[in-house]
Amino acid sequence: MKWKGKDLFDLVCRTLGLRETWFFGLQYTIKDTVAWLKMDKKVLDHDVSKEEPVTFHFLAKFYPENAEEELVQEITQHLFFLQVKKQILDEKIYCPPEASVLLASYAVQAKYGDYDPSVHKRGFLAQEELLPKRVINLYQMTPEMWEERITAWYAEHRGRARDEAEMEYLKIAQDLEMYGVNYFAIRNKKGTELLLGVDALGLHIYDPENRLTPKISFPWNEIRNISYSDKEFTIKPLDKKIDVFKFNSSKLRVNKLILQLCIGNHDLFMRRRKADSLEVQQMKAQAREEKARKQMERQRLAREKQMREEAERTRDELERRLLQMKEEATMANEALMRSEETADLLAEKAQITEEEAKLLAQKAAEAEQEMQRIKATAIRTEEEKRLMEQKVLEAEVLALKMAEESERRAKEADQLKQDLQEAREAERRAKQKLLEITTKPTYPPMNPIPAPLPPDIPSFNLIGDSLSFDFKDTDMKRLSMEIEKEKVEYMEKSKHLQEQLNELKTEIEALKLKERETALDILHNENSDRGGTSSKHNTIKKLTLQSAKSRVAFFEEL
Repeated sequence: MKWKGKDLFDLVCRTLGLRETWFFGLQYTIKDTVAWLKMDKKVLDHDVSKEEPVTFHFLAKFYPENAEEELVQEITQHLFFLQVKKQILDEKIYCPPEASVLLASYAVQAKYGDYDPSVHKRGFLAQEELLPKRVINLYQMTPEMWEERITAWYAEHRGRARDEAEMEYLKIAQDLEMYGVNYFAIRNKKGTELLLGVDALGLHIYDPENRLTPKISFPWNEIRNISYSDKEFTIKPLDKKIDVFKFNSSKLRVNKLILQLCIGNHDLFMRRRKADSLEVQQMKAQAREEKARKQMERQRLAREKQMREEAERTRDELERRLLQMKEEATMANEALMRSEETADLLAEKAQITEEEAKLLAQKAAEAEQEMQRIKATAIRTEEEKRLMEQKVLEAEVLALKMAEESERRAKEADQLKQDLQEAREAERRAKQKLLEITTKPTYPPMNPIPAPLPPDIPSFNLIGDSLSFDFKDTDMKRLSMEIEKEKVEYMEKSKHLQEQLNELKTEIEALKLKERETALDILHNENSDRGGTSSKHNTIKKLTLQSAKSRVAFFEEL
């Protein structure tokens, strides 16, 4: 009951392990107007509902100019990521369609880790809220088509840890026109309805119909004093020669909120331009050390993964070679069996031919004997003699044919003997090959060369005598080279990213339903057509090129 706002706020921060507390606050709602819990005031003395439970929202109250440089703790980055992502999905921050797809891909990387086609199959994003409803309704595209485009970019983020993916998300989001801006309805002296935008860079004046591009801006370093009386707000420029300018808000409560945001943003603006406090230096040193440790751990895991993949590739290659050798052995066995069968057939055929040749020679001898007998017993008469001569002639022809057939059969037997010899030689070679295959080592000898460990990542000095680490020249040179390499890679990646965004924009343009474009879509397209591709910081810088005096006069005349 006696707790002040600071007691409750500190308890939340301790529970989260949060040290960068200056960005955050506890928000509550009073009659449709947001308010922030005051640190030095009792919680129950605020104009909060007396019904239990009393609800507060722990949110970022102030935004950094550069998330990568200012957000030190990983928990701080994560909380900002969650809040900015919700604001984009709830359309409190306008995000063009192509940038929405890119941001969604980093959100998927942060949640699911590296893309794996075997795990992240079609439809795995079906239940995820990744794109603003405005973007989904603007195009004739199915959820599957959106998922395909998000996954294509998601696959390119391989190797990024959760904190790196979330930081990439914030680096893109922080350049959106409505990022970190709190808008309030105001009127100038002439009664013109305008919007006041308060953010990390300063105060900006908008047309109520255009929250993307301010008409005029006043950076915090040009403002000397801010105050209000009732509903009237007074801004005193740093240059005392310039008249103060005033505007009116709708409620006194709104003026209190504007003043709180102005004071907090101005303090942070000036703080960024001074040397870091001891606490921030210590946090940054610890963050660098933690980042180096994580980097070394990621390198170790990547090295182990690479070695595992190489071992799997080697195993697959050995299995392939073993299968190939088995097939060769099978083929050699089959060839050997065929050779043995052929040799047996040829031997059998040679034996038959040899027997036929002997039989023919025997018949030829018998024919010769018959011829001699016929000659000895020749009939004396002419007729018998003629018949005898004719038989003798026939016997001679038959004997000649049998002699020729015997010679042919003898040659065929010689040829078969030669074929048999060649078949036995082929059988011998097949047996030799089979012997070689079966005696080969199944796995080739391997001499794995252990992957070299990465050079020691240098530790970083922390403030205090109890902690000290040594820097080496080689470490510093290596770090310098790595930083330079990262810069080059970042420039190339940015160019590639812009090309991809343009390609996606062109690709989905044909599917756009023009009649569903919102006023902000139309304004964004007009800015793009005019070449308004410069960053948010550059836009604000251009608006402050004129003198503060002329800008104040312009505000009064709006």
